[in-house]
Amino acid sequence: MKKTFKIYAVIFIVVMVILALLEVNKKETTNWRKNFNINEKSPFGLFVFGNEAKSLFKNNLKKIEQTPYDYYSERKKEAHNIIVIEKDLDKESWKKIMDQVSDGSDAMILVSNVPKDISDSIGFYSSDISFAEENVLKLTDKVYQNDFIKLDKFPSGRGFSYIKPKVEVLGKTVEKDNTDQVNFIKTKFGKGTIYVHSEPLFLTNYYLLKPGNVEYAQDVFSYLQDRETIWFVENDTKVSRFFMRFVLSNPALKYAWWVLLGGLVLFIFFNAKRKQRIVPVEEPLRNTSVDFVKSIGNLYLQEGDFHDMMAKKAQYFLNKVRMDLLIDTQNLDEEFVKKLHLKTGKTMEMINEAIILIRKGQDPYGNVMKEDLTRMNKLLDEILK
Repeated sequence: MKKTFKIYAVIFIVVMVILALLEVNKKETTNWRKNFNINEKSPFGLFVFGNEAKSLFKNNLKKIEQTPYDYYSERKKEAHNIIVIEKDLDKESWKKIMDQVSDGSDAMILVSNVPKDISDSIGFYSSDISFAEENVLKLTDKVYQNDFIKLDKFPSGRGFSYIKPKVEVLGKTVEKDNTDQVNFIKTKFGKGTIYVHSEPLFLTNYYLLKPGNVEYAQDVFSYLQDRETIWFVENDTKVSRFFMRFVLSNPALKYAWWVLLGGLVLFIFFNAKRKQRIVPVEEPLRNTSVDFVKSIGNLYLQEGDFHDMMAKKAQYFLNKVRMDLLIDTQNLDEEFVKKLHLKTGKTMEMINEAIILIRKGQDPYGNVMKEDLTRMNKLLDEILK
């Protein structure tokens, strides 16, 4: 086993141990989602009510895991009670419930938001919403004046307004800084009766487990007759067919699964590189031409032979003129000056001065100074730009 692999393995094991310790010491967070699920033990589930409902209705309660449309389409029922708690039902299911009520059944609908076409049929047109953090639910009947429930966790604040005269008010929401609003109503519909409560939160685990709150729930359902009661608890969520659903549904297994996948990805990432001998870096061959030119230039400069340097510079210049500008350089006369002036665009004075310096460099007996070499070099470079 190579050294790098051992290092990666140690790092991976250390990370796994740290994650495991964090998971063991992690405090389980409370799920405050309003799910209204009869199998949920979270604060806003209906697990407690689901277990106590049979005794509340004297063992005359049936939990139906079908939609009202499917259930009533398959059978005919005599007059009975219907309970719906915070379910998003389709229009056909609502129609079936209304048909049953019209034939003599009673329906207890505990939902925070009733569909408009149903609310119009019942006898109210809209619902008020309060944003108070706390409120109290009370019944209007004097018999139940001592039974109330205080909502101190996320109340919906919904209540009824624009109630028709035929609708009877059974309960209200009392708030400290607002006027009371209706939350529980009753109305006749055909041969039956419809009860609507806009705050189903009082049936959840969090509130039913508080002392004194059960009485309010009993009072609400006491309006129903003592007969068969159908509670529609049909689950709207479809069961996943994903092969990992069991692992992903369990928080601990899901956490371990993602940690395992993350470890595999890290392992593959660090070991996916090609393993080969290190290729030595070879420096490319240097271009020594520039160094050679600098060395020659330094040599001439050290020798101080400005005359020879002027001669070579003149020779290089005239060669460039012949090759690039195609001008004959045998005679540096006025004709040469005119042609060079036309092709380079430089002034006649500059060219004449350059020719004087070229001739001085070509003269073997000429007296050349360093300043002459500098001036000629500058003029010739300027002409050939």
